[in-house]
Amino acid sequence: MTASAVAITSASAGEFYRELKNISSWWQQHAVDKKYGGFVGEIDHLAKVVDNADKGIILNTRLLWFFSEAALFFRDELKDDVQQQKCAALAGRAFYYLLEYFDDPQHGGVFWALDYKGHLLDGKKQTYALAFAIYGLCAYYKLTREPQALAKAMEYFQLLESRALDTVNGGYCEAFAADWSPLQDMRLSNKDDNLPKTMNTHLHVLEAYTALYSANPTPATQEALARNIRYFSEHIINPDNGHLRLFMEMDWQDKSRHYSFGHDIEGSWLLYEALLVLDEPKLLAGLTPLVIKLARTCLREGLSQGLSDNGRVLEAYDFIEKEIDPCSDWWVQAEAMVGFLNAYQLTQDPEYIKAFEGIWHFTRQQHLDRENGEWHWLALEEQASKPARYKAGFWKAPYHNGRAMMEICRLLAAMPAKEQADGREQLAGASI
Repeated sequence: MTASAVAITSASAGEFYRELKNISSWWQQHAVDKKYGGFVGEIDHLAKVVDNADKGIILNTRLLWFFSEAALFFRDELKDDVQQQKCAALAGRAFYYLLEYFDDPQHGGVFWALDYKGHLLDGKKQTYALAFAIYGLCAYYKLTREPQALAKAMEYFQLLESRALDTVNGGYCEAFAADWSPLQDMRLSNKDDNLPKTMNTHLHVLEAYTALYSANPTPATQEALARNIRYFSEHIINPDNGHLRLFMEMDWQDKSRHYSFGHDIEGSWLLYEALLVLDEPKLLAGLTPLVIKLARTCLREGLSQGLSDNGRVLEAYDFIEKEIDPCSDWWVQAEAMVGFLNAYQLTQDPEYIKAFEGIWHFTRQQHLDRENGEWHWLALEEQASKPARYKAGFWKAPYHNGRAMMEICRLLAAMPAKEQADGREQLAGASI
C-alpha cells in the first residue's frame, strides 16, 4: 500500500462528500423553472439563466437520475435529511415533467426537445435518449418504489427491443423519426459521424440495462444485459489496442477515425459494474482483463508518456491525422477519477492512485468554479482562447460530476479495513 493511496483512503472522502453537496445545492438553487415547470433549459457560465432556452430530454433525464441517486446517498450514506428531502422533491419534479411533457403518447418513447414552455420542437427518437430515460426512471423507482416509474422504464425497454434492436447483426440503431420510421440524419450531435451504430449509445444502453436488471431482475432484462455486455466484448472493444470503437456500420464494421480517452475510461468502470450486477462469475472473470485493459490504455496514452503533464486526461486522439485534442472537458476528468480508482481496486497498481490524485488536483484548480459554483465545462487555462460554455444545458447536467463524487466515496469506503486503519494512523502526514 503506497503512502499516496493511504492518504486518499483516509483523508479525502470528506472532500468528495462536500463537493457532492456543493453540486447538489447549486442545481437546487439555479435549475428550477418556477414559471413554466420542470427545469430551465440553459444556465450560462456566470450562473445566469438563459431566458426562453429550449429544454432537452437529456438534461431532464440526467436530473431525474442525479436527484434520485443523490437523495438515496444523502439518506443512506450521509444521514443528511435536509439534502435528502430537497433532492427527493426535485427528483419528483423531473419525473412528473418527463411523464407530462417528454413522453410521446402517440408513438411511444420520448421527445428529443421542447421549447421553454414545454411545446414540442423535435420528436425524433434517439436510442441514447430512451436509455437515459430508463436510467433515470430506475433510479427514481429505487428511491420511491413508485410503480409507474418501473412500468414506464419497462415500456421504454420493450420499445428499444422491438424498434431499435438490429435482429440480424445485434446492437441498436442510433435514431429514428418521431414515428419510428427511418431517419436520414441519425447523429446524436453535430460532432458525431452519421453512422447507424455508435459506441456512445451502446454504452448508455448498457448503463440503463444494468440499472433496469438491478431494479427488475426478469429473464428478459437479464438476457438483454448479458447481450449488451457481449456487444462490447465482441464488437465495440478493440482487444488489440484497448480502445473503444466509436462509429460503426450495421454489420459492426469500424468506421472510427479517433479514440476517445474519456469514453475508454468511462466504459471500463461501467462495463465492470454491469458484470457485477449480472453476477455470472465466469463472465466476470473472463472480461475483467478487458476492463483493466481499457483503463491501462487510458493511463498510458491519455495521461502518461508526456502527453499530459498536468494531471488531466486528454479529450481524444485522431489516429488518421495523428493529432491530439488537448482540451480538458469536465466530464472526462470526472469519469477518469472513477475509472482509475476502480482499476486500482482491481489491480492494486499504485499508478492508478497517482493518476487519480493528479486528476483531482487538476480538477480542483481548473474546473471547480469557486466564484459562480458548479464546474467549468473547459479548464480555466483553455477559456482564454475558446468561447465560454454553459454551466447547465442540453449536454451538461450533474450526472458526470455528481455521480463521480458518489462513486468515489463508495470506492473509498470499499477499501479493505486494514487500509482504512493504516490511513488513519498516518493521517497526520498525509495530504493530497
